[in-house]
Amino acid sequence: MYQEISDPMKYHVALYIRLSKEDESEGPSQSVTNQKSLLDEFVKKQRLCVYDTYVDDGWSGTSFDRPDFNRMIGDIEAKKVNMVITKDLSRLGRDYILTGHYMERYFPEHQVRYISLLDGIDTGVESSANDITPFRAIMNDMYAKDISKKIKSVKHDKQRKGQFIGGKAPYGYKLHPTEKNKIIIDEPAASIVRRIFSMAYDGMSCHKIATQLNAEKVPSPATYAGLTIGNPGPYTGLWSSERISDMLSNEMYIGNMVQGRMVKISYKSKKCLRQAPDRWIVVEGTHEPIIDEETFRKVRLLVDSRRSTRSRTHDYLLKGLLVCHECGYPLSVLPRKNAAGEDYLYFVCRTYQRFTKQGVCSSHCIKEQLVTDAVLIKVREVCELYLTQEKLLPIAQEAMSQKKKQSSIEERRVALQSQIDNLASNIDKVYMDKLDGLLSDDDFARIYSRVKAQRDSLSEKLRELDRLEAAPKSEEDQAKELVQRFIENATISRELLVSLIERIELTADREVIIKFRIRPLEKIQDHQKVAG
Repeated sequence: MYQEISDPMKYHVALYIRLSKEDESEGPSQSVTNQKSLLDEFVKKQRLCVYDTYVDDGWSGTSFDRPDFNRMIGDIEAKKVNMVITKDLSRLGRDYILTGHYMERYFPEHQVRYISLLDGIDTGVESSANDITPFRAIMNDMYAKDISKKIKSVKHDKQRKGQFIGGKAPYGYKLHPTEKNKIIIDEPAASIVRRIFSMAYDGMSCHKIATQLNAEKVPSPATYAGLTIGNPGPYTGLWSSERISDMLSNEMYIGNMVQGRMVKISYKSKKCLRQAPDRWIVVEGTHEPIIDEETFRKVRLLVDSRRSTRSRTHDYLLKGLLVCHECGYPLSVLPRKNAAGEDYLYFVCRTYQRFTKQGVCSSHCIKEQLVTDAVLIKVREVCELYLTQEKLLPIAQEAMSQKKKQSSIEERRVALQSQIDNLASNIDKVYMDKLDGLLSDDDFARIYSRVKAQRDSLSEKLRELDRLEAAPKSEEDQAKELVQRFIENATISRELLVSLIERIELTADREVIIKFRIRPLEKIQDHQKVAG
């Protein structure tokens, strides 16, 4: 079939072998032993020097992220290999796009000769077999797609029948030792599950439950299952409130099989998409429950009611911009009282907050206003480089001219008075909620102070209109005043801050690092120490 290779001594050969579960269905001819025997016979006949044999046993051809394939590519990059031989093209891969990339671009660019024995492909010689290689790759891809559809159909059928098809049973269960697609109770883990539900039933929050388990050094589900984490984070191996909350809502613990939460994007990709709960496949009464339905229902009511009471959020200027410099996670904001009993917001590292006793990260506790003031000082300095009266005055004069055409002082007064009346009405409603017991004193004080500040600001604008009407200024003076107010107030605009700043990092030493998102400002990385 092949012409004799005229100069075998110049080649350092990589023999590549791949076998996946779907390939096994094609018969024993695809086995690793069979492939190796065929390749060894060829290199012996051609007197070729084999550098190494690369075997990926149990790896699908739809993905090129395979251990030994990557090792072979590394040896090609290091110029240790300049010839690759496979039994057939499908051993190289079944994704026709990537297969074509390696054959048409990568191998030629790295001066690697590729030979596929059964297909008659040899990129080192002119051959009609090489011309139809793209069509062979497409056929291999179609085969992989067809196999994927069949496997997916079988899995869905098993899910609808309530058979467990996962690789690892949920925490508290284990795979049945003899019956396939069935799970049974794993008593050591199940006792922890019962305890978690008991603590939640007694009113403990998910956060407190996680803290208690971590303090007792109870192995987390991933640790208990012996799973290896690819990219471990600062609290890998610890219980979290999210994990507890997920367990308390998992119907698997009352004997219902819940599957189909995640779906693969494509047979060529390992990435999965989370499905909405209404698309999950739930089959009731498929296995022995760990928790009775009444306890499960009451715990869900308790958790849901707590979630609604904790839905309050705090508004502040730097919201969504601050992260911990050490662990990289967003900072939380908490209301606290000072010595005088006044309410203030404080930034706290969320990682430290969740895993305090484990010593993960540090608190970073600092008053929100101090950080905000430090950031505004720096942003004001940056703005002053670009905002000057000379540049803004023509714009302001044009705006004043347009404004004069569009609205009168009287119309503005009516609009302001309407906003003030609405805020006063809101204060009345909040006060009635306090009297009815729907709102705590702390929440009332916080909301009242915010709404009152808005009302006072609008009242000041209304008084300013009265002064303008009593002593009208020239259009030029009004424009200058507008420019000055803009320069002074621009830096407290959240829209401006979000547009300028990519993120703000707070270090353990209370150092604020501002990273700007606009290219000319990228070099301005302010490192400012905050006291207090």
